[in-house]
Amino acid sequence: MSVNFCVACGHPMETRVMDGVERRACTSCGSIHWGNYSVGVGALVMKDHKILLVRRAQEPGKGNWTNPGGYIEQLEPIEQTVVREVLEETGVHTRVKSIVALRDQPRSIHNIYIAFEMEYVDGEPTPDGVEVDQAGFFSVEEMKSMKVAAFTQWLIDVALHGKSAGLEMDPEPIAPSNGSGFFRV
Repeated sequence: MSVNFCVACGHPMETRVMDGVERRACTSCGSIHWGNYSVGVGALVMKDHKILLVRRAQEPGKGNWTNPGGYIEQLEPIEQTVVREVLEETGVHTRVKSIVALRDQPRSIHNIYIAFEMEYVDGEPTPDGVEVDQAGFFSVEEMKSMKVAAFTQWLIDVALHGKSAGLEMDPEPIAPSNGSGFFRV
């Protein structure tokens, strides 16, 4: 889909070549449309050697078991997003431990998905009844008889067999954060 009018001032857009790439630019204010992107997050929460999974009640993936997750809001720090998504979908309280995986999916809306290892704090899994119709902690053995989405199977493998601690949140970066989240090895 092409952007025809500027979101900043409403004037018509035109195609310009910038650094060898065609981009849409405003004919009046010069604002550039850089593309369409979405950033998703997923949580890998373990309790008593079991992983928190939800069964999707909506498409895409209706009926599949996945790790809880969702999309960031425009002004929401990503570490708050993943905590919020787990709480909304399951009623379980968590804390970010580290980033353990990333999926880059170039397509019409370029999707970046960041998977977090989460610390279980408290709460019993209760599905939200909208996005999720079941939720619970499951062992790897129990998952063998469940319809677990392939991507979630990969994430679980990363979480259980990863060779590093992942990227951990830097609570006191030496650079001014200005609301940015910093993660380091």
